[in-house]
Amino acid sequence: MRLVFAGTSEPAVPSLCTLLESGRHDVVAVVTRPDAPAGRGRKLLRSPVGAVADEHGIEVLTPQRAGDPDFLARLTELAPDACPVVAYGALLPQRALDIPPHGWVNLHFSLLPAWRGAAPVQAAIRAGDEITGASTFRIVEELDAGPVFGVLTEPIAPTDTAGDLLGRLAVSGAALLRSTMDGIADDALRAVPQEPGGASYAPKVTVADARVAFTDPAAAVDRHIRSMTPEPGAWAEFRGERLKLGPVVPVDGPGLAPGELLVERKQVLAGTATTPVRLGDVQAQGKKRMPATDWARGTRIEQQEHLT
Repeated sequence: MRLVFAGTSEPAVPSLCTLLESGRHDVVAVVTRPDAPAGRGRKLLRSPVGAVADEHGIEVLTPQRAGDPDFLARLTELAPDACPVVAYGALLPQRALDIPPHGWVNLHFSLLPAWRGAAPVQAAIRAGDEITGASTFRIVEELDAGPVFGVLTEPIAPTDTAGDLLGRLAVSGAALLRSTMDGIADDALRAVPQEPGGASYAPKVTVADARVAFTDPAAAVDRHIRSMTPEPGAWAEFRGERLKLGPVVPVDGPGLAPGELLVERKQVLAGTATTPVRLGDVQAQGKKRMPATDWARGTRIEQQEHLT
């Protein structure tokens, strides 16, 4: 089939590469978000998906909006049979959805209808789910509500960060997307409507959402921090400044008030609503990431100081 692939961030790269290597499909163009400023110099950088397309000499389309008339006209000229989508990051209007005869086929990193929305991996970890997965479905106007072509499952390990889990799903999901496109090309695959009930939602995670509430139980604090690692990065305030927090470990320990710090020779503990957690790496404003014990020695934490 003739394909126009839509994707932007790193998790979409395995899927694009898998389709390029398939030998069955012709990726005639890539749709990605416009180049964005990055780094201290704020230099415009191509998205990870756009960079891969450039390496393969594939046309790259970067509309500000997927409803832009020039973009829709070019997409019509390209005449794709289907448009696979992974982590594109923009809404698709019905005018765009109507162009390919087999539609836009999204690889979504959850077991739909669970965790529809922009941050399904973070939501699954934060909720304490033991199993998640990925789904391929045909995009409709309602958010992540289209009929499903295929699914795969993936266990969530007790120490998984969002980055760990998303990395595995990006690879296994790429194989699922390829098999979905093969099945559509062979007219051997039919999408099944999602169950009408049981939908849950995972909106985009903001920096404000990443703040740690030490008034929660230790298990919830642990899950929250892992769900925000590496992006946008969990944090709390210490002495009025933001302190980024890497994954923690719930431990049996002395009774501490929520957020109260206890510095010991080989560990730094923070209180929660239940048992303490042992801090891992931390990063103070303007500093490099370092083990919490090194940070505590340099900071000279006083008795009963708190993270808030």
